[in-house]
Amino acid sequence: MKGDRLYGLALKEASTDSAELSRVFALLEKAKKMKNYKATYALGTWYLFGKYVEKDINKAFELFLLASENNIPEACYDIAKCYEEGIGTKKDPNNAFFYYMKAALLGDRQSIYEVGRLYYYGIGIKKNIELANLWLDMADFYGIQD
Repeated sequence: MKGDRLYGLALKEASTDSAELSRVFALLEKAKKMKNYKATYALGTWYLFGKYVEKDINKAFELFLLASENNIPEACYDIAKCYEEGIGTKKDPNNAFFYYMKAALLGDRQSIYEVGRLYYYGIGIKKNIELANLWLDMADFYGIQD
């Protein structure tokens, strides 16, 4: 994937005890410009939590959406959370369900539980206890809790 080397360097730098956040940020920005969507997602988390940059939930949402449209499982999970809770956007249970499902299908295990929960309560999708139980049983199999 384009920018993987830069993204890897950013991760390596970030994991050191004396990480230079300005260098990590610059590497992530360069990787993002090369359309590395893992870096795009990582930058979104920085804006969501105000790490090194000023907290900006709208920017975080924008970056999560871009990464999720490019099949980054963690971004799909986080964009679903944004839609469910109204973080950086207005609440939209239908989109929350869509992105939890996408995240689950891309391998994000926490999303398996979330899909079951939404089926159980009928959030963003018609309530379906049978499907809820199927997804929740699968979440239990993987040891996923709420």
